[in-house]
Amino acid sequence: MTRLEYPVVVEPLSAEDGGGFAAIVPDLPGCMSDGETPEEAIVNVQDAILTWIEAARGMGRPIPQPSRHLAIA
Repeated sequence: MTRLEYPVVVEPLSAEDGGGFAAIVPDLPGCMSDGETPEEAIVNVQDAILTWIEAARGMGRPIPQPSRHLAIA
């Protein structure tokens, strides 16, 4: 199987949200994770990506290809 590398957006979480950092995968709607540090959030989101892809396959849904460009707003 080909390894897919998706862009990940990492952003700090507010104290109200528990602090730490969120890692969001814009190409996979709803795919995200978090961690105490940006690095931990990125490691954790790798499992979320695999789970997202497995679930989509199980439902017969297409797996989006990773985008090559990410715009910063």
